[in-house]
Amino acid sequence: MKTNTTLIVAAFLALAGPSAFAAGKSCDELKTEIAAKLDAKKVAGYMLDIVAADKAGDAKVVGSCEGGAKKITYTKK
Repeated sequence: MKTNTTLIVAAFLALAGPSAFAAGKSCDELKTEIAAKLDAKKVAGYMLDIVAADKAGDAKVVGSCEGGAKKITYTKK
C-alpha cells in the first residue's frame, strides 16, 4: 500500500511541474533565478518587480512566490 501511495505522489509532483514548487520559494530567490534566465537569453532593458498578488494589475506576471501572496512582474524599460 505504501508503494502505491509513493507512486501516486511522485506522479502528481511530476505532473505539477516546477511552478508548484516556485510558489513556495522566497521572492528574492525566484527573482534572481528569473533574472539569470533572462540574462542567459541576452534579454536587456527589463525590470522585475515583486508586488502583492492583488496589485499585479495588467503587468506581465513571470513568477509567484510566498505561497502565491506575491507576484513577480516583468516590464520593459
